[in-house]
Amino acid sequence: MRILVYGINYYPELTGIGKYTTEMCEWLTRQGHQIEVISALPYYPEWDVHEDYKGKGWHSEVINGVRVHRGPFYVPKNVSGYTRLLHEFSFLASSAWSWMKQLPRNFDLVLCIYPPLPIGVFPLLCKWLKGTPFVFHIQDLQVDAARQLGIIRRKGLLNFLEGFERYFMRRADLVTTISEGMRKKVLAKGVAKDRLKLFPNWVDTQRLFPYDEAEKPGLKQQYGYQPGDKIVLYSGNLGEKQGLDSLLRAAAIAQEKQSELKFFVVGEGAAKKSLLALKEELRLENVRFAPLVPKKELPDLLNMADLHVILQKKGATDLVMPSKLGGILACGGVPLVAAEERSSLRRLIEEHRMGVLADAENELSLLYSIEQYFAKRSQVDYSAHARQYARQYLCIDSILTRFESDLAEVGGQLMVGEPIIDRAEA
Repeated sequence: MRILVYGINYYPELTGIGKYTTEMCEWLTRQGHQIEVISALPYYPEWDVHEDYKGKGWHSEVINGVRVHRGPFYVPKNVSGYTRLLHEFSFLASSAWSWMKQLPRNFDLVLCIYPPLPIGVFPLLCKWLKGTPFVFHIQDLQVDAARQLGIIRRKGLLNFLEGFERYFMRRADLVTTISEGMRKKVLAKGVAKDRLKLFPNWVDTQRLFPYDEAEKPGLKQQYGYQPGDKIVLYSGNLGEKQGLDSLLRAAAIAQEKQSELKFFVVGEGAAKKSLLALKEELRLENVRFAPLVPKKELPDLLNMADLHVILQKKGATDLVMPSKLGGILACGGVPLVAAEERSSLRRLIEEHRMGVLADAENELSLLYSIEQYFAKRSQVDYSAHARQYARQYLCIDSILTRFESDLAEVGGQLMVGEPIIDRAEA
């Protein structure tokens, strides 16, 4: 098939939505499909255009067999609900040029990755003008999050944005999303059940795997710790949905009584500046911040830690599914999930006995769970359960093979191995 993918995030972004869009496109390319991408200049999670792309205008490049069309757009220095809307609509305007160049060509389907909010505009126009079906893939229920976390407070604006979102969902030929909790919320928005499928994020279980336990002391020294230190790691986006201030406040309490307990925060994001200020305010000597590690170093980082923190703010229940979870489980890492009891994330960890739990936005509950884990860590083999779950349910090949079949149902007049004729170029 010939597939046009439309999304704001793509390689060289290493975390979040861009990571999964890139891996999906490259996997489909290896299966013989022709994939092109309309995206933006890379900026995430730093919220700053990557150095190699600064000053670049509209251009195309080929990355591992995938042709990527990019353009300049607005990236705010201070991220709020309103500056983010400007950011997303500037991408819509910027990508119009790339769409104009692609419109005369023939694709079997368009796959748009949501968010950003207006991502459905051009795919829907393409469907109206050319009859090209489009798939609406939801990685994050952005408007619900803005409402429940108070990022946008004006009720009229929120209702308008939600209507905008539903408009595209209901007109897509197929809607997919990444968790059962999110699927239920999308159904409540009026999407027909027979047009909604689960397409979870995956992990490469060949690249990410558990190291021998004897290697852990050396890995800790590699990252500047002592072999006997107990490392609690948070790695990923430092954003508003995570509530990372509770982790720093737990560290402040731990600092008074547990010298071997260390907190390592690895990542970038809109909340990093405020978190660094909080670290200084609390005078935390047991907390270190570091930038994201290169992709090849990720297995070392994940295997180094004793406990991996995944945080969700109250109100963020089932609006997102943390992308970091798959990598943690594949490496046999033990996740500590601080989330509301009704969240699908918390139920998942509890049902499969893969980690420990704490209450959302509660530093006392968080610290108690950390202490209890280290006191009783030999009683349950969370690590083995985590690795088993990753291999059984999150394997990249099995998930993307099913998704490939779903795409073929939507736009599959042309299958792998058949000649693809571009009528605009013939």
